[in-house]
Amino acid sequence: MLMPVVVYLPNYYARDLGVSLGAIGLAFGVVRLFDLWLDPTLGFLIDRTNTRFGRFKPWLVAGLPIAVLAVWMLFMAPPGISGSYILFWLVLGFLGQSMATMAHVTWAARIAPEYGQRARVFGWWQGFTVLGMLIVLAMPPLMKASFGLDYGQGVRAMGWFVVLSLPVAIIVALLSVHEPAAPPNARPATLRQYLDLARRPSVMRLLGADILVGTGPVIAGTLFFFYFEAIRGWDRSEAGLLLLLYFLGALFGAPLWGFLGQKLGKHRALAIAAVAYSAAQLSVLIAPAGIVWGIITMALAGIPYSAGPILLRAMMADLADEERLASGVDRSGLMFGLLSGAVKIGSAFAVFASVTALELFGFSADLAGDNTPLALTVLSVSFAAAPALLGLAGAALISGHRMDKAAHDAIRRALDARESPEGSVAAEPRSGP
Repeated sequence: MLMPVVVYLPNYYARDLGVSLGAIGLAFGVVRLFDLWLDPTLGFLIDRTNTRFGRFKPWLVAGLPIAVLAVWMLFMAPPGISGSYILFWLVLGFLGQSMATMAHVTWAARIAPEYGQRARVFGWWQGFTVLGMLIVLAMPPLMKASFGLDYGQGVRAMGWFVVLSLPVAIIVALLSVHEPAAPPNARPATLRQYLDLARRPSVMRLLGADILVGTGPVIAGTLFFFYFEAIRGWDRSEAGLLLLLYFLGALFGAPLWGFLGQKLGKHRALAIAAVAYSAAQLSVLIAPAGIVWGIITMALAGIPYSAGPILLRAMMADLADEERLASGVDRSGLMFGLLSGAVKIGSAFAVFASVTALELFGFSADLAGDNTPLALTVLSVSFAAAPALLGLAGAALISGHRMDKAAHDAIRRALDARESPEGSVAAEPRSGP
């Protein structure tokens, strides 16, 4: 749902609807700051949800109409819209998306409690996420090739696809996937305990790695069409085909990172992926002109894309088990909220800073390759070098993660023993002599 919002809409609003880059950057930056507190708050509420319909399904259903309405308004926006229009509907769109996604991810972690299972389940989860991205991002070039539609009509076709497919996907999930019973909480959580959780070194390491690893692709995605149009001389339909190759690489990479996470350890697999992404992103700067090198560089850069969403979520689920063993409270919703909110710190800065920097150095979307050499240099560095440096920093940080399969297996055995009927009886306070 959100990938075309981040990748296509900034360029579409600037080129086709005449919105200034400054207004676009401010709207996309502010909405990410709104998300910083939204996801942890939703995670906190999901942890406390207990209805006869389940813990996660009500949130998935509640987020659907909000997301559908916001997507419609964003993709069908008329000429002459303002930055406040973009901001308002972005806020609603991110609200609906976060409500559904927070429930969805926490639900997946509860279904797969074991170390290897989580890498595998989140690998499939990310694979289908990328498949959805491929389908929706294919709309503009396919609409042009098949029906002769212009770029704006192709963008609106993406909106139609999201609006029609979201209800179908959620209904399938509701009807076909069971929801496991919520684990027993030994005692209710306090707000202070939640604040302390966010300061734990292991949690902070994952949050920092998520910011670094996740921000690079957001910067590259925001500047993607600007870069290939102004630097490489490709029109937006041609660049859109390259974007499909990028996510095709991500689709093939999804099972790879799940496999390596099981074999090498999730943190080691993520470090390898971050270094590989950095190398591929830097190769864009030195790749010769032409379609062949464009295909090679973008496909290679896409392969590591899936690693972060798969492995960081699986690692956070492992830390949630550690926390539940220590405190007796299931805080997995909040912990996924912190993870989801953390990457939006980088995303907020990335979108705002990247488009603002272009405007500051005199870049104009309408001029494309006729911009000044300085503006084109800033565009190249922002698109390729900045994401690569962030990836290397993320690899260095996650290398210090300490929970491996052996450590998590010990935690699961302790949890199973405590939460089994025998363990529950043994743990109850005894009366009498």
